[in-house]
Amino acid sequence: MSSSSEVLMERIARSLLFVPGDRPDRFEKAASCGAHEVILDLEDAVSPIAKGKARDEVAAWLSQSRSAIVRINAADTSWFQEDISMVQSVPSATVMLPKADPDSLAQTAAALPGCTIIALLETGKGYFGLRQLASVPGLSRIAFGSVDFSAETGIVDEGESMTSVRTQIVLESCHAGLAPPIDGVSVAFTDEELLRNDAIRSRKLGFGGKLCIHPRQVAAVNSAFCPTASQVEWAQRVLAAFEESNGAVTTVDGLMVDKPVVEQARCIVAEADEHCN
Repeated sequence: MSSSSEVLMERIARSLLFVPGDRPDRFEKAASCGAHEVILDLEDAVSPIAKGKARDEVAAWLSQSRSAIVRINAADTSWFQEDISMVQSVPSATVMLPKADPDSLAQTAAALPGCTIIALLETGKGYFGLRQLASVPGLSRIAFGSVDFSAETGIVDEGESMTSVRTQIVLESCHAGLAPPIDGVSVAFTDEELLRNDAIRSRKLGFGGKLCIHPRQVAAVNSAFCPTASQVEWAQRVLAAFEESNGAVTTVDGLMVDKPVVEQARCIVAEADEHCN
C-alpha cells in the first residue's frame, strides 16, 4: 500500500472534463482548456443512435498517439462489448466504467488486462460493495457519480446530506491504497462561487479531484485543489524546522511537529509544485 506522500508524488488529476464522444470537434478544445484529464464519453452524453459514430470518432482520435479517459457504456448494456473491443485497440486509453459494482468491475478488468480503470460509483449496489470494489486488481481510482446516485437513492445532494457517502468512498480508497477519489459534477456550471465551494468541500473531505461538465468549470476546480499561499508558507517552515532538528520532534508556531505533520507539509509542497506553479 502506498503512503500519502508516495501517492502525491505521482501526478493526480484534479479536474476531469467530460466531452461527448460524437463531437470530435470538441476533443482538441477540451484537451487544451487546462483540464488535467479529458473524458471522452460514450455513455450518457451520446444518444443510442450515435453510439457507433462516437466509438469510431474516439478510436480515431486516440489512434493518433493521444491519450484520454474513455467512459464506456455499463456492463449490462448492449454496447459494452463493442466498447471493450474498441478500447483493446487503443492501449493509451484509461477506462471509466459507469454503474460500477464489484462484479462488473471484475468483468471489465478481466477483459482489459493491464488497462488503467476508474470505477464510477453511482448505484446503491456499488456503494454497498464498496470495499470489495476497491480491492479489484486493475482499479486505479474511484469516481463518485453523485447525480445518478441521488436519482436512484432519493438522497438530494445538497448541504451535508451525502457527506457520509463521500467520506466512506474516501476511506475505502485510502484503505485499498488507491489514489484519492474523484467527486461528482456540479450541475450549475454558470455559478462559479458555488462550484468553487463545492470543490473546496470535496478537497476537505479527502477527494483528490472533481468531474467537470463544461470547460468553464476547469479553472475553478484547479484553483480549489491548490494549497493557499499561507498553507505553502507554513509547510515550507515546517520542513525547514524539521530539517534543522535533524528529524527530531520540534515546534512551529507553538505547535508540535512530528512525522505525520511533516508528511502533511511534504504533500502540500509537492501539490503546489505539481499543479499550482
